[in-house]
Amino acid sequence: MAVVIRSASASAPAHKIEAAPPPQRYARGWHCLGLAADYADGKPHALDIFGTRLVAFQGQDDKQFYVLDAWCPHMGADLGIGCVKGNSVVCKFHGWAWGGDGACTEIPYAKRIPPKARIKSWPTLVENKLLFVWNDPEGNPPDPAQKIPRIEPVFQPEEWSDWSLVKWTIHNNCRELIDNIADVAHFVSVHGSDNVVYFANLFEGHKATQVMVGANRRLGGGEYLTTIASYYGPAYQITHMFGKMGGHPVESILMNSHTPIDPNRFELRFGVLVKKFPGMSAEQCEAMVKQYVDLTNKAFSEDVEIWHNKVRIDNPLLCDGDGPVYQNRQWYEQFYMDAASVPAELKQRRFFEIDHGIERKPEIRHAFDN
Repeated sequence: MAVVIRSASASAPAHKIEAAPPPQRYARGWHCLGLAADYADGKPHALDIFGTRLVAFQGQDDKQFYVLDAWCPHMGADLGIGCVKGNSVVCKFHGWAWGGDGACTEIPYAKRIPPKARIKSWPTLVENKLLFVWNDPEGNPPDPAQKIPRIEPVFQPEEWSDWSLVKWTIHNNCRELIDNIADVAHFVSVHGSDNVVYFANLFEGHKATQVMVGANRRLGGGEYLTTIASYYGPAYQITHMFGKMGGHPVESILMNSHTPIDPNRFELRFGVLVKKFPGMSAEQCEAMVKQYVDLTNKAFSEDVEIWHNKVRIDNPLLCDGDGPVYQNRQWYEQFYMDAASVPAELKQRRFFEIDHGIERKPEIRHAFDN
């Protein structure tokens, strides 16, 4: 008679995935729209974000960048197919002009502009050569505490490369991307890290930072990389990375930002800056920088494949080797609450680490505070 031995877990009920619909509200904070220079061509640019259509343009006279609701309240035409005149965007349908503050500045065939002729103007910011738009469901102005930090290497062309940016449309909710902050295990299976010897998370107010040390075949040829990756608000992350390539020390800065299209899609922008290599000719340095940029883009695209092939799960089944996934989600949820409702504990410093015997711990800090 055969005897069947079952493990204790085999008799336990299967874990059932739970998932509520994603929130219809969009996160409070700064969202990156890409390089500011891309919007400085004297034309309006249509944006399908935050569940609606917006229009971005640069004023011809004041050189300021503006973002407005794109549907003209006169007869509903899209301002994104209009033109820029002075510091206003002009509707192609009837010629109504709308200034950067949202007020109607001209109706070519009217003697008087209606008092209610105003559309929503969204706060903007240019920093690190990138254009940002502020979203707040409560309609409050930008929080000064959440100002995007300046990255000095962006303004040092003699030492650093220019931004190299790529953009994807991701067919999933933004939270799938945010989970990466605390997801230590995926660096091995997805990105080819051989040995993550140290992994830590620091949550502090609107900032969430991941500090990691691990060997990586693809970006470091098996050498150890140290990365300090910080979210400043819900949608803009900067990573400072130190490693080696072909025996040469490599210092790079990665930018990861997302802007929701709707609750189930978002625009993802990934950018790379690389410190130029001393002692190389301009041609050699350019080739090395391009190779490194291509490698980082490929590594990040490996995440994209996962996001397109996964479901939302509110109760992930975790093990003792996983990072602080639930604590990370608690941090992220604050941006979907009214500002006055954010619990005090989410504003305090919280620290978690996984140490597999690193000889010297890296400095625990946010990437580019100033």
